[in-house]
Amino acid sequence: MKITNIDVEGYERVAQAEDPETGLIAFIGVHDRTLGPALGGMRLWPYPDKDAALTDVLRLSRGMTYKSAVARTGLGGGKSVIMADPSAKTPELLQAMGRFVDSFGGTYITAEDVNIGVPDLLEVRKTTEYVTGLPMELGGSGNPSPATALGTFEGIKACALTLWGSEELTGRVVALQGAGSVGMFLGQHLVDAGAKILVADVAAANVERAVKEFGAEVVDPDAIYDAECDIYAPCALGGTLNDDTIGRLKCQIVAGAANNQLLDEARHSVMVKEAGLLYAPDYVINAGGIINVSLELEPGGYRKEAAVARVRNIHDALLSIFETAKRRDITTHAAAQEVAEQNLAEAATTA
Repeated sequence: MKITNIDVEGYERVAQAEDPETGLIAFIGVHDRTLGPALGGMRLWPYPDKDAALTDVLRLSRGMTYKSAVARTGLGGGKSVIMADPSAKTPELLQAMGRFVDSFGGTYITAEDVNIGVPDLLEVRKTTEYVTGLPMELGGSGNPSPATALGTFEGIKACALTLWGSEELTGRVVALQGAGSVGMFLGQHLVDAGAKILVADVAAANVERAVKEFGAEVVDPDAIYDAECDIYAPCALGGTLNDDTIGRLKCQIVAGAANNQLLDEARHSVMVKEAGLLYAPDYVINAGGIINVSLELEPGGYRKEAAVARVRNIHDALLSIFETAKRRDITTHAAAQEVAEQNLAEAATTA
């Protein structure tokens, strides 16, 4: 395996790995370890080229820094991506990825992400100890998707309270973009709360499951932006809030579990605000998964009750961010970023 370091300003370490024997082409980004070792998921995706994969790992790892900083997990920000079609995933490729993770010597700790589940992590763990999100019987916290969904649901309730004066969701229409693992768990929370679900997903099997399990109404993937709804919940890939989509949205709230929802954070956060939409900053509302797995690293190990309690704190964290944004007439993205940077600065001065 050939590992090549890539010099990127503002990042502690970025590296690319290529292993011809297994077909592995991957990147790991460690953005910041001020608060602790960099923890972030491993994503497998058929990127069109290496530049696209590198761009994604940089955006994702930076987002993890801010996510952990706001959530006070005691962890830094990192991420890994594998360039591959999901159908090409093999035990050998995953074990090679484990060796790549291991080469970081514990400065980066991996976990689940898109197209990487618990069985995959068990293969990765064969060649590195720096893995979280393992099955509970092995001392891990299991699939983080339910925690991510719970935190997102709590965040949606905070949005409703802020905008409508009540957390009541009965009769509210939610446009759920992405019905993967997190999206399905979130959809169930919303249906249980009385909401109606519109669902869009590029995977037909996911759509069928959403229709069967909670009676979702199907919307074409591109038409989800034009759907009449109260809440737009992006739960797939990032960059869905952009020049083309923001003006099309017919909702009042944007609150979902996807990472990097704003294609251009500075510009598109302003566009969202000017459109009169209440936006729940992605790295705040979707922090349930990282909060959940972070407890594996605490003394005494993982405790589900403690994890659930901390995930529910996302509700109040967002209320505070919304209040700051309104009081100072700034974007909710800017308000969240200030919280993250303040927490990082405090940690740096006490280190």
